Order: sequence, then C-alpha cells, then structure tokens
Amino acid sequence: MRILILFLLLLLAALQYRLWFGQLSITDYLRQQDEIATQQASNQELIKRNRMLLADVNDLRQGLEAIEERARNELGLIAEDEVFFRIIPQDP
Repeated sequence: MRILILFLLLLLAALQYRLWFGQLSITDYLRQQDEIATQQASNQELIKRNRMLLADVNDLRQGLEAIEERARNELGLIAEDEVFFRIIPQDP
C-alpha cells in the first residue's frame, strides 16, 4: 500500500512540475495571453488608422476642397488672386 501511495505522490509531483514549469505550462499560457492582449491593442490602433486613411481617400475622391487643402498644407501652393506672406522669426 505504501508503494502505491508513494507512486501516486511521485506521479502527482511530476504532473505538477509539468503543469507549472514544463512545456505548455501555465506561465507559457499567461505569457501568450499578454502577447495576445498587446497584439489586439496594436490591431485596434491600426484599424483606427485605416479608417482615417479610408476617410481621407473618400474625401479626395468626392470633392476638390480636400485636394485644395492638401495642396496648401503639404505643397505650400496658393491661389492666383492670393498674396503670400512669409514671416521669419528674429533670432534671440
């Protein structure tokens, strides 16, 4: 009987070791859960960015106002009847 109890205790210890420290253990599971949470947060940011880019594309396809705004901001273009003033700050 004692041999059976000793064998069962050794088996329990071996299974517990594998559960806590072996391959596919609880620590691996928790680390995977953290990586999944991080990846999901990254995916949400990318989804938000893609929606903003899609809205920009739709604006550019639908009207000239968005094209004109981009030309002014990114390329520094001005219209024919406008006057451009450049203000240069003084060095201290």
